[in-house]
Amino acid sequence: MNVLAAEWLKIRSIRSSHLILAISLGAIPLAVAVAMSAIAMYDSAPASMRAGARIAELEEVVLIVPQLAMGIMGVLAITSEYATGLIRTSFALVPGRRPVLAAKSVVVGGLGLVVGPVVVFATYAVSWWMLESRYPVAGFADRLPTLVTSSLTVAVYALLGLGLGAVLRSAAGAIAILVGLVYVFPMIVGNLPEPWSERLGSVMLGALPREITGEDLTSSVYGALLSPFAAAVALVLYAAVPLGAGLLLIRGRDV
Repeated sequence: MNVLAAEWLKIRSIRSSHLILAISLGAIPLAVAVAMSAIAMYDSAPASMRAGARIAELEEVVLIVPQLAMGIMGVLAITSEYATGLIRTSFALVPGRRPVLAAKSVVVGGLGLVVGPVVVFATYAVSWWMLESRYPVAGFADRLPTLVTSSLTVAVYALLGLGLGAVLRSAAGAIAILVGLVYVFPMIVGNLPEPWSERLGSVMLGALPREITGEDLTSSVYGALLSPFAAAVALVLYAAVPLGAGLLLIRGRDV
């Protein structure tokens, strides 16, 4: 518990943590701005176009913001200590080393579990309140399973960032991989010839929430080949594999 309390104190005392949380929650006003733009476009469109007007789910549009932000928090939670040399103090006080990474995982993952649902559910509420009279918005009961699974990806990105930071000990390298997973790799996979586009797209993080809930992904840029169970396992592995590698490496390395 002392290690956990120490890691919580570290996160709270770092200025970047407050900025990252603010950026993550900034996805909500961003969703409001997108909704206002969509309303303006709808109101200025001719009646013939309004009848078939559609809009993407806002929570999926802005989810990239907390995902990437919390992933960066996970990276900085450990790489900042390597950069300043504070990691030596941490390992001197906790010679086993692994409890340090475990405590960081609880703190960073816990923050992701709070930020993710706040952003996702607040954004859905914005969608329903602002757009329901103009665009078709799925009911809460229909969207609930995907809202839950989508919100969990924020915690997964936070733990993924922490694991990458532990493995690479480089903020730049770990953040580059995170950006690749969020933005670059999906574009590359989407332009591959079939069947590789669908096969690889099915294991992209963006596809997993809907695959877990069994939603229709025929119009998605991702694939839909995984069963709900396989998609859930893949989601866990995105966090577990880098953290596991970090746990193995952190014990055997010199600081």
